[in-house]
Amino acid sequence: MLEGIKGIIFDLDGTMVDSMWMWRGIDNEFMAAHGLPMTDELELAIEGMSFRETAEYFARTFPLTESVEELMDIWVQMAIDKYEHEVPVKPGLMHFLQEMKARGIRMGIATSNARILLDAVADAHGFYDYMDGILTANEVKRGKPAPDVYLAVADKIGIAPADCLVFEDIPQGIRAGLAAGMRVCAVSDEYSRAQEAEKRALAHYYIDSYEQVLDGSYERL
Repeated sequence: MLEGIKGIIFDLDGTMVDSMWMWRGIDNEFMAAHGLPMTDELELAIEGMSFRETAEYFARTFPLTESVEELMDIWVQMAIDKYEHEVPVKPGLMHFLQEMKARGIRMGIATSNARILLDAVADAHGFYDYMDGILTANEVKRGKPAPDVYLAVADKIGIAPADCLVFEDIPQGIRAGLAAGMRVCAVSDEYSRAQEAEKRALAHYYIDSYEQVLDGSYERL
């Protein structure tokens, strides 16, 4: 999987950290507090959107009194404590980051999350010690599945897209990596279990743990 790879770009939620459960919980709590139903259709509609795009979608779709900025502030406060104290890293991730840094492979993060929340989880786990470039989809024109954030991070770490490997946990993110011209490894995540067949059909590789990348036991699709 790593043959010819000079740069690695990670999604964050569901890929580096086991946090997707948290976002479903926040969505459920927020919708219940506003007397609105939480549906599978809503989850699919916002999948891959940037934090701001999600707030804009809520503001125009539901009868809410909060502005886009207020919605983001509410969600940030709900999430920060969980990120700092309850969200674990994915199996084998820290060893993998250490090994890639030792090999001189450039690394970055391309997330749909808000910068303040990225900072909270990255600080909690020391991710910034390993990363050469980090961007959120809020900092580019279009969120995933558009390739913008992946292309921007590749530029930031100074590696051509064709020489980059992406790790992603959901189909929209996998599509973004592919659209950027990068190889993509799908990461197992309980939140996207129902989409596993789609993830396998899209990606080049599949892992349950980052140790599989190092020991060669990953699935080539």
